[in-house]
Amino acid sequence: MGKKGKTGRLKRNPAPRFWPIPRKQFTWVIKPSSGPHSLKNCLPLSLVIRDILELAKTRKEAKKIITQGKVYVDGKVRRKDNFPVGLMDVISFPGINKFYRVVSSHKGLFISPIDAEEAKYKLYRVEDKTILKNKNIQFAFHDGSTILFKSEDSKNLPDVNYETFDVLKLNLPEKETVEKLKTKKGNFAIITGGKNIGKNGRIIEIEKTVAKKRRNALVMIEDDSNNRYQTIMDFIFVIGKTKSLISLPEATSSV
Repeated sequence: MGKKGKTGRLKRNPAPRFWPIPRKQFTWVIKPSSGPHSLKNCLPLSLVIRDILELAKTRKEAKKIITQGKVYVDGKVRRKDNFPVGLMDVISFPGINKFYRVVSSHKGLFISPIDAEEAKYKLYRVEDKTILKNKNIQFAFHDGSTILFKSEDSKNLPDVNYETFDVLKLNLPEKETVEKLKTKKGNFAIITGGKNIGKNGRIIEIEKTVAKKRRNALVMIEDDSNNRYQTIMDFIFVIGKTKSLISLPEATSSV
């Protein structure tokens, strides 16, 4: 009889390489549940607590912390210990006054400590825009979440001028728009994939696309040391205008 569906287990060796786990000491590792981020672009919550932040020694202890409602992700309590956290997610521990943001680094994803004020907002990149039958507009973000703008008049679209690759600064957990950042020359951005992952700086050039998808357009960024890095639009995540709106780890920051 053939296998049905996906396996609920994950061996350590094929797990994403940026996970800070010993590969040969044990066979199995926590597999993230289905959620806002794909397997290759996330970390299970209990692994963050046990192996990265070292707030627990075992998965059982980490699971207890989570099920007691002591852990918030993007302002909401998460009680599943295998909940996947990924790029730009805010992980909060109000009981011990500790806050973290998931950012890109040269190794993959990095859990960067932030202060309580910065934990009040998150950056979302617009991935898709859909106009519904009732003239409402729905925007899909990089973490799988969506936001709906309702039309007051069924004959006219709501006055919302967001485009694909725009980045919205939304407060948590209400998700009200605080600021909009466009992916354009002069803005500050971080590279989220490819060989230059984790590099950041100002966008100095964006290729004009005619015969290929905009996601594959070449983008050049320059850091404060005048080093230049080239990647594609799909790997560019704008994080500020005159300066970064989020804290970056020393290994990632170009400052």
